[in-house]
Amino acid sequence: MKFTVSREKLLKALQRVNSTIGSRNTLPILGNVLIEANDNMVSLTTTDLEIRIVTRIEAEVELAGATTIPAKRLLALVNNFEDAMVVISSDERHHAEVTCGTSCFKLLGIAPEDFPGAGELTPVRTITFKGADLKRMLGQIIYAITLNDSRKVLHGMLFSLRDGVVTMVATDSKRLAMTERNVENVSGSNGDCIIPLQAAQEIKRQAAPQEDITLEIGEKMARFVTADTILTSKLIEGNYPNYRQVIPATFRQQIPLATSALLSKIELVSQVLADSTGCIVLNFSEGKLELRAASSDIGEGSAELPVEFSDEPLSASFNPAFLADPLRFADCETMTFKVNDGFSPVAIDGGDGFVYVIMPMRH
Repeated sequence: MKFTVSREKLLKALQRVNSTIGSRNTLPILGNVLIEANDNMVSLTTTDLEIRIVTRIEAEVELAGATTIPAKRLLALVNNFEDAMVVISSDERHHAEVTCGTSCFKLLGIAPEDFPGAGELTPVRTITFKGADLKRMLGQIIYAITLNDSRKVLHGMLFSLRDGVVTMVATDSKRLAMTERNVENVSGSNGDCIIPLQAAQEIKRQAAPQEDITLEIGEKMARFVTADTILTSKLIEGNYPNYRQVIPATFRQQIPLATSALLSKIELVSQVLADSTGCIVLNFSEGKLELRAASSDIGEGSAELPVEFSDEPLSASFNPAFLADPLRFADCETMTFKVNDGFSPVAIDGGDGFVYVIMPMRH
């Protein structure tokens, strides 16, 4: 195998596929990138056996072939090269020579036949998103996914399709984030699946806002397809909790709040809390919201915001990080704080299909 490729294109491609390379790979070949050169295209593939990423770039292929070489080493080399073009060739033992300008390196490879193959995926439903829409929806919810719960189903997000409406849900059992959107480019049956956190994070990171992304869902795997990259992930098996019953049907008060103003006040008042176990108290009264926090070993503080509120005074305590997360990630200028009392679930509504439900703390 031998090909010449733009350093810039190769660098971007390696950055796209390197995220699946862990520090504790059980099999040496899982630390390698599979490089296949053919018809003036080079494909790079990595996998951790849960997620597989394949990306393709144009190259000048002199000799078709394949090899696998250490992915992180190759990325580090290409990142530090200074010339515009990189030449990669491999011998019959699958060792590779990587040349850029006057720099030349040899990397020991492993036979491409040893690289894990791709599993079969027959789509039962297919949805195409604008990259910007999918990126936004994932950003609105994936911070609420937990890996600390023994229930495997909570290690991912629910992806549900019902009659042209996509619903994505994440929960760690203390709070719930949900986003919904009508989609037009859809085929196949209604249904649910659970997409692992790592796959959701990777798609959010890689999605180009101006490009389309097609999601193909099979029985046990899902595939995200863009113009030059395919990410395939195993799905989490099991039944996701009934998230609809967590959201109260009605609310006594609906209070509009400026997202960035509330977030900055939460961050300000939280400075007197010793750690994340502390709580922040929201006191609603006529025309204003007071935020208050105190800790025994630092001190206390408060700040106020003008709000449209004219009911009986209302007080509720929250984990400040949980309260700040939806404001930080929801991407809405104003949000509606929906509340019944200081003890029942509270909903924060973004008005664009995004809803966040959180339980007040008892103290």
